[in-house]
Amino acid sequence: MATPQSEASKIPQPQKLSPFSIYEKLDDSESFWLDHSEWLEEKGYMLRPRFRPGWVPSWVTGNNPVPWVVEDQTYLGHPETMDATRISDNAMVMMKRMNYSLESEIATYFSTEPLASHPRNHCVPVYEVLQVPDPTGDDDEIIIVMPFLRHFWNPRFKSVGEAVEFFRQIFEGLQFIHEHNISHRDVSSLNIMMDPRPTFPEMFHPAVVSRSRDFKSFAKFHTRTARPTKYLFIDFGNSEKFEPGQERKVYPLRGGDKSVPEFRQGGDIDPFPADVYCIGNLIRRQFLEPAKGVEFIQPLIDDMVQTDPTKRPTMDEVVLRYDEMVKSLSYWHLRSMLLERHEDTLGIIIIAIAHIYRTIIHIFTFRSPIPRPP
Repeated sequence: MATPQSEASKIPQPQKLSPFSIYEKLDDSESFWLDHSEWLEEKGYMLRPRFRPGWVPSWVTGNNPVPWVVEDQTYLGHPETMDATRISDNAMVMMKRMNYSLESEIATYFSTEPLASHPRNHCVPVYEVLQVPDPTGDDDEIIIVMPFLRHFWNPRFKSVGEAVEFFRQIFEGLQFIHEHNISHRDVSSLNIMMDPRPTFPEMFHPAVVSRSRDFKSFAKFHTRTARPTKYLFIDFGNSEKFEPGQERKVYPLRGGDKSVPEFRQGGDIDPFPADVYCIGNLIRRQFLEPAKGVEFIQPLIDDMVQTDPTKRPTMDEVVLRYDEMVKSLSYWHLRSMLLERHEDTLGIIIIAIAHIYRTIIHIFTFRSPIPRPP
């Protein structure tokens, strides 16, 4: 005769979930990359272990009992993008899913010669366009392969000369875009990146940028002054291309900077003065308001962010005026520290000691106070 206890033992018990189960399952956007990882490997690109077939969390099978200390717990940051390693040279790249569109047309346009090698071209290069295989016969989806970049403000700018070079590159980069009758339409701190390879020779983990690629240590880096940096515009998803002589009027799209004055007026706008406002406002917010040392650029920025778009300078005028401003800066001004206004006394002392040591090395090794890439 069965006892109540033996009968209860036959009832299926609910499976106990791992406290880390949230890290152990891929979401829908991650599953796309898992489903295409073998195809991407055939094309020469290796995804991280988490996105390869047969992945088993290392904290389940390995010696680490918790996921946050291992590499493969890091999930996808944005559903349309994925980092990868180019198998041929172990270089890190960034991939972006999209359909054939004006965005892909503009991105590849600036990556074709003679524009690709133009010294004033500061648009992110497209290495390759991959046609995503689709069993339904829909060949509209593509993946564009680009270099792996990093936000321009991390690590922080150390000297006035570094900021001067940053301003030069983004001014002439936007000028170059405008010269080809294209308005970016989303100039913001999120869409201007830096090539990290000179500053981070061993690179860093794509999802946790403070860690090394293997996640076993902190990422190692050099100062920007020692390693000249190139800055690049990304994301042409809101961009507009005009034919020569075409009226430049579009419906306003509120991108990263929603403070553009003409956005509040209603109706169509000219997107080119709006770009000028956005890049000026970026410098005002990221440099002039929080930092000391770049006040020389204040008159130009004031003109760029005027409420009336017809009174703003064009990017051609911005570049000309900026070049004249830089000529007036002394050698020692360019060498001076770029300090944040909220820095406390102890922080200033520590930064100053490091800055003096670094400056002495740069002077004796004949490095320019303006670290311009070759």
